[in-house]
Amino acid sequence: MGRPGPWSCEDEGMRDLNTPELVDASEDLRDAIDRCGYYPDVVTDSLEVAIAGEPIRAYMLQHEPTFDRDEVRRHITILALTPSRLIVGHTDEHAADEVIRTPYASTSTEAIPLQRVNAVVVNRVVPNPAGYGAGKADPAIAGGGEVVLTIGWGMVNRIDLEPAVCADPNCEADHGYTGSVAADDISLRISSAADGPAGIQQVLEFAKALSFATSR
Repeated sequence: MGRPGPWSCEDEGMRDLNTPELVDASEDLRDAIDRCGYYPDVVTDSLEVAIAGEPIRAYMLQHEPTFDRDEVRRHITILALTPSRLIVGHTDEHAADEVIRTPYASTSTEAIPLQRVNAVVVNRVVPNPAGYGAGKADPAIAGGGEVVLTIGWGMVNRIDLEPAVCADPNCEADHGYTGSVAADDISLRISSAADGPAGIQQVLEFAKALSFATSR
């Protein structure tokens, strides 16, 4: 392939995501799904319905196993950026149950217009911050670190409440509650230990591309 999956900006400045000469990473995304080996045809067919023929400007993929008693269940999340939408896809595998007698997979996709994306939050843990930069390798990419990418588009809001207090330490009055509302439609944690240095690089480049696309 030769090209990185995630789209990134040129040194001379960011270009319009609708510019025809920008790379379409659709084939790279398919290759990444194939390399993952997690029901690639099911995952690809599910995404194609949501992508609807648009080019892919950036993507990220997270393959995450979970433990269900003595069995391992797998889960894959894919974020794909097109010129007009953010595509979010999830695929889970399930054991046979009373309704479906054989193991099966469930898939879901959501297509969010870019103008609806109202929050792109990147939280990073950087080991050895004193050695960051200065010609050295990025410590968040090379050996350690993690990134949590949170994206909000208004479907899910998290409300955090706590009892309100006043400045008087002897006050026993009821001041009600105070809190905050935060958009939290999807949150992905990528760590160097679990996803490798390439996973850290991919999520940072995807966040950069999405931040630029939603700032237009």
